[in-house]
Amino acid sequence: MAELHPLDTGFIELEDSDRHISLGIGAVAIVAGEPPTRDEFTAALAAGLRRNPRLRQRVRRAPWDLTAPVWEDDPNFDLAHHIRWKALPRPADEESLRELVAEELAERFDRDHPLWECLVVDNLAGDRWAVLVRAHHCMVDGISGVTLFENFCDRVAGDGPVLASERPARPGLADLAVRAARLPLDAPRLAVSMLRALAPVLYAAARPAAGSSFNGPIGRQRRYAVARATLPQIREIREAFGVTVNDVAVAAVASAYRAVLLRRDEQPAHGTVRVLIPVSMRTAEAKDVLDNRVSALLPILPVEVADPLERLTAVHEQISVHRSRGEADAQRSLLSLATLLPSAMVAWTFRLASHYPQHTVSALATNVPGPRHPLTMHGREVLEILPCIPIAMRLRTTIAILSYADRLVFGITGDYDSTPDIDLLAEGIETGVAELLSRSRSVVLSDRP
Repeated sequence: MAELHPLDTGFIELEDSDRHISLGIGAVAIVAGEPPTRDEFTAALAAGLRRNPRLRQRVRRAPWDLTAPVWEDDPNFDLAHHIRWKALPRPADEESLRELVAEELAERFDRDHPLWECLVVDNLAGDRWAVLVRAHHCMVDGISGVTLFENFCDRVAGDGPVLASERPARPGLADLAVRAARLPLDAPRLAVSMLRALAPVLYAAARPAAGSSFNGPIGRQRRYAVARATLPQIREIREAFGVTVNDVAVAAVASAYRAVLLRRDEQPAHGTVRVLIPVSMRTAEAKDVLDNRVSALLPILPVEVADPLERLTAVHEQISVHRSRGEADAQRSLLSLATLLPSAMVAWTFRLASHYPQHTVSALATNVPGPRHPLTMHGREVLEILPCIPIAMRLRTTIAILSYADRLVFGITGDYDSTPDIDLLAEGIETGVAELLSRSRSVVLSDRP
């Protein structure tokens, strides 16, 4: 039985602290052609399970959290418990699919069983069908979630991920003794480095933001919207202005939040929208391990900037400053130290933090690199992958950004009651990309002799 990492445990504590949230991460595959039969689909899924024992395991917690939660085999595992089939009401279009995804994001997993499920939608308009693969955040982060999804796709001979269930064991007595001997030498240097990097993060987290309608209590129901761009378009912008793909995506998100604030008659002032940007700390060797290996940055979206190019420049400069401070590495070090603490202390720390009504962060935007090559399921082409992530801790909207082949898709989750205008966020993202693309082509034309 493998122990859960402190961050994995934290997601369970976060969900337990708020009856309004469900912390499932998902991906929706839009697939061409007719769906397979139920027997064919189940047989293929069973083959995927054999490559990853974690999918047969559930979480078991110790009384009073005296020891860390562990993954244990589900003695009553039944694959049928994790597969469901649904048909969309007519016209079975994307709007109907998005409504279904929103409903699924609100559903909690059954803790008595492994924390994942697969929903097949067999009647999507346009001679297509869809599959929603969803797993609890304690099991996967963005990158390992994509790996899990790929595991359910067709495998090419000699290719494809083989998922791992185990993380390295906690340090043994000999390792701890060596660390203890070096502690007087290493601790001061480590403490100064971490304090220097974390001080701006802690200050930002403790200091209340200017405030907007994007931060506040959330209900049980969800909304879901989608924005699209192409990677060639994003790269064209990147090359024209010397920024990164992530900078362009975040700038488009800033454009969308600015547009919605204006539509809501709210002033898009500096500091109005602070965004949490998860940063993957996963090494190439750990790509196929199902767990969480993320840190985060907390920049302020420059929603007060009206000019699209100036907004992109502000995003690039802000993210560069946050990265240069080493904030993400410091947070990773802090989480590593947490593995040495008693499990009860870690659990109660997350529990107290989850009850703190944060007013600082108003949005979350996570950019996950997806498969670069086209995928197939049961011999049918996967046309598109839509990412979907939860909302929690007063964040009324979250945005997952996923690349697949030459596409970039923004999956937007919102609180049902407070985000009736969620489609405006999708429109704002697409408009933001279009504005930057137009400016980039103007720059190229002006540079020509």
